[in-house]
Amino acid sequence: MFFSIIIPLYNRPQEIDELLETLTRQTYTQFEVLVIEDGSVNDAKDIVASYANRLDVKYFFKPNEGQGFSRNFGFERAKGDYFVIFDSDCLIPADYLEIVRDYLFEHQLDAYGGPDAAHDTFTPVQKAISYAMTSPFTTGGIRGNKKHIGQFHPRSFNMGVSREVWEKVGGFILTRLGEDIEYSIRIHENGFKIGLIPAAKVFHKRRTSFKQFYKQLHFFGRARINIYKHFPSELKLVHFFPAFFVIGLGLTLLCNFIYWPLAWVCNFFLLLFFVLIFFHAWQVNKSIKIAFLSVVASFIQLTAYGLGFIQDFFKRIIFKQS
Repeated sequence: MFFSIIIPLYNRPQEIDELLETLTRQTYTQFEVLVIEDGSVNDAKDIVASYANRLDVKYFFKPNEGQGFSRNFGFERAKGDYFVIFDSDCLIPADYLEIVRDYLFEHQLDAYGGPDAAHDTFTPVQKAISYAMTSPFTTGGIRGNKKHIGQFHPRSFNMGVSREVWEKVGGFILTRLGEDIEYSIRIHENGFKIGLIPAAKVFHKRRTSFKQFYKQLHFFGRARINIYKHFPSELKLVHFFPAFFVIGLGLTLLCNFIYWPLAWVCNFFLLLFFVLIFFHAWQVNKSIKIAFLSVVASFIQLTAYGLGFIQDFFKRIIFKQS
């Protein structure tokens, strides 16, 4: 099996340097790498060229269109039997392709996704953000794991599709705002088999500050409404959880000013929720500092996602704005 690894890139030369370095250590070596520079001002052409002697790597520069259409650009030029998509802020374990190859030969998936995790070299903030995005107490509980709700939807930071999928279904029709979920829904509707490869994890750095993390999760909340506009049946009750959290938080603050008995109950359950997150994060990361930061990251994740979800729910569903 020959893999084509496709990486869209936008103004992140340092990230692609770190990612390509991890790909030089792959134990399975039947692969090529296509780096698609999406109209960057700060390009990585020289960095990618420095790996020419260690990787079968190709560099392309195109006008800015967003990550979805940049992946399509790579699909059109890929030689592989299977296309593997990574975000530029990922680090890839050395046995990743070997794990995927072995799993696909045994299970014959047409498309797959894998989980993400925090690397030992990540900063405490990055580890806290990683916890928030994978925790069972946040939306991480319904993403990228065996106990997902409904049809599994691979996420584009760690996703693969067969050449047959590309030839029949085509590529992304959205370039951002939930483009990976929309794509996986169409793959499923065309009769292809999609599955999770639990051991095919990547180390996903995501954002390096809470401010960046807030912006990203606000965008994710809006993306869920964008998916609903294309596939109304894909909006489940569980997707409202962050919005309910934001509404509950607002009511709790209001009760603290107007009705203390109810405020005491709300404050108790809110405190209990964050205590559970603290001790679970402490158990996962073995660090009190990261546990405290994980509480902050989880709060940001739920509020940012919830506010983005509420914003576009009213704008695009209630008021019918485009």
